[in-house]
Amino acid sequence: MSQRYRITRAFQENGNSAQTISLEECKQYFASKPDFSYSSIFTVTGTTSMSIEGDFFMWSYGDTKIPFRHYQGDIYVSGTNEAVIPLMIEVAGELRADIVEG
Repeated sequence: MSQRYRITRAFQENGNSAQTISLEECKQYFASKPDFSYSSIFTVTGTTSMSIEGDFFMWSYGDTKIPFRHYQGDIYVSGTNEAVIPLMIEVAGELRADIVEG
């Protein structure tokens, strides 16, 4: 079973930052990162293939692409690949957000 994480501002005190992470904010942030690209469809391939529509910021890690998905004001990412953990912490810090499981 894979571990899933949520980058969120839901636990932030009402201060200078918004309670949600907007899609436009994500597009600007990830556009400044050289290893990321935006995609409106994520395709999972294996014995069968499945495409999911949404807002995905695909991180290129070697030959692997790992999706950071923006959904309802939060960003979701799988922790299956351990290399994603330090990057996820960096992203959350720069977006002034917290990380929670789920």
